[in-house]
Amino acid sequence: MIHVTFPAMGTGIDAWCPDPESAAGLRNWFEEVESVCSRFRPDSELSRVNRSAHGEVVVSDLFAEVMAAADRLRSLTDGLVDVGVGGRVSDWGYDRSFDEGLGLDEVPTPVPIPQWSLEGRRLTRSSGTTIDVGGVAKGWSCDRAVERGLATVVSAGGDIRSDDPGTIVSVVDPWDEVALRLRLGIGALATSSTTRRRWKVGDREVCHLIDPRTMAPIDTPILSVSVLARSALDAEAGAKAVLLRGEHGLVWAAETVWVDAAVVVWHDGSVYATPGIEVAA
Repeated sequence: MIHVTFPAMGTGIDAWCPDPESAAGLRNWFEEVESVCSRFRPDSELSRVNRSAHGEVVVSDLFAEVMAAADRLRSLTDGLVDVGVGGRVSDWGYDRSFDEGLGLDEVPTPVPIPQWSLEGRRLTRSSGTTIDVGGVAKGWSCDRAVERGLATVVSAGGDIRSDDPGTIVSVVDPWDEVALRLRLGIGALATSSTTRRRWKVGDREVCHLIDPRTMAPIDTPILSVSVLARSALDAEAGAKAVLLRGEHGLVWAAETVWVDAAVVVWHDGSVYATPGIEVAA
């Protein structure tokens, strides 16, 4: 096995690959997805779609696959995980790479809830709806990389997909301490947090997660959540849904069949988990 790390999709990729050829294929794969799905690349397909004045556009096969995955996750989470809120993230000040510095003097004006649909490769958006597939694309890319044999274990900014029965992962709290170690094995884990990407809008500190019900950054007692599922895509959606559901999120995770387990770090540093979670020594 070969251990490789490289930057992609605005984060770091960490993977174990079978051989040098697979490692090279993995780099090419993430570059291909980023060239289509990045909102920070003006020449990406996503950027071109968002700039289009037409409410209906025909997209590439790869972009259509990512959007179909996003449509499925929107349905699974009862609309809470919605890539159509991408424009609202920018409205609230996250309109460039985080290391360039963010901030707004005033709270942005209210906007309608975004509407979008996909039929085959035909994407339809309501006026003002801007797509951001960043989180979905990360999980989807990890899943496809493992399914194609490019890697046995791959992590993209906390979204992990494993095909190794011996995989153990550490859940790190917002203070960079290990909260607990979990037996992941064959499966996936994703972590979402409200503490890593924060900035000021007027007198209010906000995070990067937009609640599609209010079109404003979420306000939740949970600092971070890690979800285990069969795919990185589902784990990514599950983690965001728990955050968006706030104090009811862990109960929702325990009752949701496609979520295998969830761990949350509360605002006071307490750690809670769904029943039956397998902790590693």
